[in-house]
Amino acid sequence: MANIIIVGAQWGDEGKGKIVDCLTEKSEVVARYQGGHNAGHTVVIGKDKFILHLLPSGVLHKDKLCIIGNGLVVELSALVEEIEALKDRGVMVDRNLKVSKGAHIIMPYHATIDQLREAAKGDKKIGTTGRGIGPAYTDKAARTGIRVVDLFFPDEFSEKVKNNLVEKNLIIEKLYNGTPFGFDEVYNKVMSFREKIEPFVDDTDVTINRCIEEGKSILFEGAQGTMLDIDHGTYHCVTSSSACAGGAMTGLGVGPKVIDEVLGVVKAYTTRVGGGPFPTELNDSTGELLRETGGEYGATTGRPRRCGWLDLVVLKHSVRINGLTGIVITKLDVLDGLKKINVCVGYQYEGKILTEFPKAMTVLDGCQPVYEEFDGWDGSTAGVRGFEKLPSNAKSYLKMIEQRLNVPVVIISTGQDRDDTIFLKDLR
Repeated sequence: MANIIIVGAQWGDEGKGKIVDCLTEKSEVVARYQGGHNAGHTVVIGKDKFILHLLPSGVLHKDKLCIIGNGLVVELSALVEEIEALKDRGVMVDRNLKVSKGAHIIMPYHATIDQLREAAKGDKKIGTTGRGIGPAYTDKAARTGIRVVDLFFPDEFSEKVKNNLVEKNLIIEKLYNGTPFGFDEVYNKVMSFREKIEPFVDDTDVTINRCIEEGKSILFEGAQGTMLDIDHGTYHCVTSSSACAGGAMTGLGVGPKVIDEVLGVVKAYTTRVGGGPFPTELNDSTGELLRETGGEYGATTGRPRRCGWLDLVVLKHSVRINGLTGIVITKLDVLDGLKKINVCVGYQYEGKILTEFPKAMTVLDGCQPVYEEFDGWDGSTAGVRGFEKLPSNAKSYLKMIEQRLNVPVVIISTGQDRDDTIFLKDLR
């Protein structure tokens, strides 16, 4: 199988976990390259449902190597809890998991600052998960972050914690009127996980490049989505990492020449969690129907997702930014039974029609979607496992997406189960 990047082409929650799980059968390594435990990948295998936050979706296949790259920020208690929870359910997590020495640690003060900062914003909050992701990446960029490797040099780790607490406690206590942290509290809590994670700690950039040299096939697994990318998303209502395809290289330490395919996962409609502009959002009965039919509630937070029609302006942006070679359509079955389906083909702004995604969020806030209407389909697509068996209007909908984006649809998901999948291209 080829070396493939799986990237969310919208605002995340597109169903990347299932697609990675499906493709893992033909891969040998699955490597996560960015984000933290604010991500939630849901995988359904028969009657079993797994929700993963940090571990790559490939961990559910016992003979695959799974890598947590340097591009992630890792909350150690969350990592250990996830490993133990999978073990309790009979999933092997042992030598098949490698955690980068260069991954940054989410410290206890990061989550506190995250929550206090969001609360202080009032109705201008951006809707973070409050798990310390942003503050951890802030420290990484400020060169004051603490990495996994630091745990194995206690004197240096101790000094970094002491230095950081001077600033963090000032922020917590003086700016937000919160309760400051004591050194022993932070040091002992984080250090308590060292022995538990030590068997997994690895020079993952060396490992993954060795696998590439040996001809092993790699799946690069992203979290969130392109429109939440720190550089190319709807800034400032974005995540704090490189959620587009480019993040795979920096987040794992590989060169672009090793990539064969970049697959963008696209929900057949659009959803978004948290604050920020969302041109095709439906605050009506249709939006509620999409939410309930699609089970659109966050895997990590349980928050209801905002729902709207498919947005081709967003997807054109995503195709360009990621260099997509193929599109994966998920949740097609959620549109079953709708008489008419709208698709956004442009934005109207101050009397002009925009066909490229605007960089200024002030402009995006003032945009109104320009829709084209398509006929829905009466037949069910749920669980269909052959393209020829799809209703004719469903096939037309998929072909329209291909033509408008000039990128082929290579996989169609028609349900949560691993087998409810149509492959239109051999990705080996």
